[in-house]
Amino acid sequence: MKKILAIQGSPRGERSHSRRLLDHFLQALAAEQRDSDISRREVGRIVLPPVTEGWVAAAFHDPCERSEAMRADLALSDELVDELLATDRLVIAAPMYNFGVPSGVKAWIDQIVRIGRTFDFTPEDPASQYKPRVLGKRGLIITTRGDRGYGPDGANARLNHADTHLRDVLGLIGITDVEVVAVENDEFGGMAFEASYAMAQRRLAELAMDF
Repeated sequence: MKKILAIQGSPRGERSHSRRLLDHFLQALAAEQRDSDISRREVGRIVLPPVTEGWVAAAFHDPCERSEAMRADLALSDELVDELLATDRLVIAAPMYNFGVPSGVKAWIDQIVRIGRTFDFTPEDPASQYKPRVLGKRGLIITTRGDRGYGPDGANARLNHADTHLRDVLGLIGITDVEVVAVENDEFGGMAFEASYAMAQRRLAELAMDF
């Protein structure tokens, strides 16, 4: 049975285009792949705690020697990492905010990028200091953008620190097979937005058959 984890990153509800696209994709996926196990993690409308000094101290401490307080500091992180490790497919749905990801998505990233759990750091190996531990998974990023031209070679590509950042982070921990499905022209609306949205819907329908 294939396990799919969907990260919902928009702070908006029914007005969120990324959330609506995610819903449509997961519904299509459930219909096409009836044996799939789909779970959702809300990070857009539920506030995840930021990384603290105690969290950092605990994360870099010998796991066998962590105090009860250290284990408490890492409890949520451990839950989120376990959830990620148990999945086969990861879907992240989030809009671009100020050229980056929403704060809830960033908080989730900071909780799951863990030395000794999702990657290893080996300074003695200068050729490959970072070694991923989250292997054999496939990723999908569903994103929406207010303007246009943020894709590869686009006029605003250099300003895209949203899905490009997610690709880099996922690659660090070992998820390198990642596709981005983006909707642009949200702020402009009209036919340009509708055409971009329809194109994204078509691609997601295709992905639902074999993701």
